[in-house]
Amino acid sequence: MVQKFYNEPYLDFSCEENLEGMRQAFAKLKAEAEKEHQLIIGGKPVKAKEKFVSINPSSREPVGTFQKASNKEAERAMDAALKAFEAWKNVPAIERASVFFRAARIMRDRRFLFDAAMVLEEGKRWIEADGDFAEAIDFLEFYGREAIRYEQPVGVTPYPGELNEVRYIPLGVGVVIPPWNFPCAIMAGMTTAAAVAGNTVILKPATDAPLVATMFVEVLEEAGLPAGVVNLLTGPGSVVGDYLVEHPKTRFVSFTGSKEVGLGITEKAAKISPGQKWIKRVVTEMGGKDCIVVDSEADLKQAVEGVAVSAYGYQGQKCSACSRAIVDRKVYDEFLDMLVARAKEIKVGPVEDPDNWMGPVINERAFEMIMGYIEVGKKEGRLVLGGKKAAGKGFFIKPTIFAEVRRNSRIAQEEIFGPVLAVIKARNFTDGLAIANGTEYGLTGALYTRNREKIVRAKREFHVGNLYFNRKCTGALVDVQPFGGFNMSGTDSKAGGRDYLLLFLQAKSMAEKF
Repeated sequence: MVQKFYNEPYLDFSCEENLEGMRQAFAKLKAEAEKEHQLIIGGKPVKAKEKFVSINPSSREPVGTFQKASNKEAERAMDAALKAFEAWKNVPAIERASVFFRAARIMRDRRFLFDAAMVLEEGKRWIEADGDFAEAIDFLEFYGREAIRYEQPVGVTPYPGELNEVRYIPLGVGVVIPPWNFPCAIMAGMTTAAAVAGNTVILKPATDAPLVATMFVEVLEEAGLPAGVVNLLTGPGSVVGDYLVEHPKTRFVSFTGSKEVGLGITEKAAKISPGQKWIKRVVTEMGGKDCIVVDSEADLKQAVEGVAVSAYGYQGQKCSACSRAIVDRKVYDEFLDMLVARAKEIKVGPVEDPDNWMGPVINERAFEMIMGYIEVGKKEGRLVLGGKKAAGKGFFIKPTIFAEVRRNSRIAQEEIFGPVLAVIKARNFTDGLAIANGTEYGLTGALYTRNREKIVRAKREFHVGNLYFNRKCTGALVDVQPFGGFNMSGTDSKAGGRDYLLLFLQAKSMAEKF
């Protein structure tokens, strides 16, 4: 019998045993930095003509060499996935789920390696990496249980003289394109949801996150996943990603990333290719311009901490990160002074050292883009903190705060995806809600207030997919706060929710007369 789902607890890094586990994991991964990793197609390792090196954004040192897949390998992966689907779609859900339950157990045994890989490859500090890992385990465990639930017959109204039933069946071969910022959780969650529902997958991880994806697919193989159910293609999405999105045999595309790329995928997938016999289903989770509204009746100490953690956790590289603090003018100056003082406490540096609270941004391109936005911000607001590169070899940027930012300025409207916060003054609570809703996005938001009536009003009027009160606007838990946004933030998939697997299933209604 499958036990009830519960969220995976986080590690306590004040414990010496866990500290030593991380040290050993770092040593092992560094010793393997020269290793060449291969594609996995139809259960077999495959080399491509070209390679690329994944680097540590804290030190710019290599963490591994990976294959740059071409259309040739993409077509081979499609063939393997199509072949595997014919058998996998008929495997009972309890057996499919068991593979992912075993994978979760194997991953727990390698927890330090996964955590350390995210620290080295993506620049996550230890607790952020472990939270990422724990969410991945949650996805494997929760979606496995959901697959079992969805295999049961759906209740329908009885009709005299007929046996009627509705069953959910898988779609086919899907392309899964996860982001680099949650290289374990989102990658594993998207892949697991599609595969445990009976589909087969071509996994194309972000170019900045091939190591964690490779480790995950190796775990799936060890857990007994049949060859071809999940195929791994590393390399630029502009090559194999576009090829697979437009492929006539692709049944669905699951994407998490930027608005621009997500809209491009949606457009490409909407065009019918020769030989295509279905409308491709597209699931996109895109960006955000998330905010925290600080009311005049808020606990300011609590609000400052929530804004600081939401804005600068993982260097602001979360689609849920707070990039706008919208503050009632009655408390604006006091809040700003407290926030600047709090942000000054943040220690920036290589996150292999657990004493550093904030690490590097992901790569040089991101660094240059964020610094460009900082220059824009200097013209659109008053720089009160940061705005400069932090010391070190890596792509470090100091926590940055702009005050007196106009609500319609670029830094108040465009997703920066870095440690840059715009603090906007609102005339009152009504105005604060209007500013909060005044972007093309609608992903996450939060409100700090002691006034219950304002909370009730915000529940009606604050238009985001994930809304929080008197807490940070990041850190959704699987099956606790299903995650997904409105408007240009995507298709509101509600990852980690009880509707999510429906995105990878189709309902078949059957009637038998007797």
